[in-house]
Amino acid sequence: MPWYNGDYPPSYKNQPKKIREKATEIANEILKDSGDEGIAIATGLKKAREFYKKEKH
Repeated sequence: MPWYNGDYPPSYKNQPKKIREKATEIANEILKDSGDEGIAIATGLKKAREFYKKEKH
């Protein structure tokens, strides 16, 4: 199930808004390809954190 409009995985609840939104965007793309919500959620959060970590440097 894709996530949108403030609907996001519960594990994203306590993440900063920008990370949560980026993670949701990434997870939706992964979900289209793999169909596996667990992988999409975990990978989305990991990649969003990496994205913003690189942005700071």
